[in-house]
Amino acid sequence: MKKLLAGLFLSVLVLALAACGAGKKDDASSGASTEDKTDSKENVTLTVGASNTPHAVILEKAKPILAKEGIDLKIETYTDYVLPNQDLASKDLDANYFQHIPYLELQIKDNGYDFVNAGGVHIEPIGIYSKKYKSLDELPKGATILLSSSVADHGRMLSLLEAKGLIKLKDGIDKTAAEIKDIAENPKNFKFDANTAPEMLVQMYENNEGDAVLINSNFAIDNGLNPVNDSIALEDKESPYVNIIAVRAGDETKKEIKKLLEVLNSKEIQDFILEEWKGSVVPVQ
Repeated sequence: MKKLLAGLFLSVLVLALAACGAGKKDDASSGASTEDKTDSKENVTLTVGASNTPHAVILEKAKPILAKEGIDLKIETYTDYVLPNQDLASKDLDANYFQHIPYLELQIKDNGYDFVNAGGVHIEPIGIYSKKYKSLDELPKGATILLSSSVADHGRMLSLLEAKGLIKLKDGIDKTAAEIKDIAENPKNFKFDANTAPEMLVQMYENNEGDAVLINSNFAIDNGLNPVNDSIALEDKESPYVNIIAVRAGDETKKEIKKLLEVLNSKEIQDFILEEWKGSVVPVQ
C-alpha cells in the first residue's frame, strides 16, 4: 500500500515538475515574443512647423520618403513669423522650417530661445516689385520704396538695394543687421516706408501702393507671384539668408532630425525644388 502511495506520489510529482517545465518554456517563448515586439521599430512622429509655401510643400514631398525610414512627418502650417518659434519653445513642435539664419539669431537674442540651426535647406531670393516701373533704372527721384515692418528683414532688403546700386550703407557695419538709419548714400533721395507687415506687402503691391515693394519670396509665391518673372530685380542666389531647420538645443543630434535634413538635402528633393519653382526657390546643396 505504501509502495502504491509512494508510486502515485512520484507520478504526481513528475507531472507537476513537467507542468512547471512546460510553464517555463512557454514563459520563455512568451518572453521572446515580447522582446521581439520591443525590438521591432515603431514609427517616430516628427512634428514640424512651416510656412505654407514653399516650406510646407517641400515637407509634403519629403513625407513619403521619411515614412519609409520609419518617420511619420506631421506638418503644422503658419502664416506668421512669431508663432513657429513660440511653439517650438513650448515643445508643441519638434522643429520648424520657415526662417533664415539672421532671423533665427535675432529671435534667440530678443527672446532667449535655446534654439540651434540643425541645417540649411534652401534660399528664397527676395524680390523688388513694381506695377509702375519695369526696371530699377526707371525708378524716379523721391520714389517711395516699401519695406517690411520686421526689423529682421531690413538688413537683407537694404543689402539688396545696395547690391543693385540704389543706395550705399555705412562702412564697417554688420549689414545683416542694417537699418534705414545706416544708409550713407541715397542718390535719388528714395523715401523708405517700413510700416507694412511682411505678409501684407503683396497686397500693397497689388494695390499699387508705393513705387517699389520688397517682398519675401515665400509670401510672393504663396500669393501667386513668380519672383523670377514678376519682380523687376531679384536677390542673387549666393544670398547668405539660407532657410534652415531650427530645433531646441540638443535635438540636432536626434536620428529623426538628421534623417529629415538628409532627405531635404537629397537629390530627389533638390530636383523637385528646382522644377517646382524654376529658380524662385534654390536648394543650398
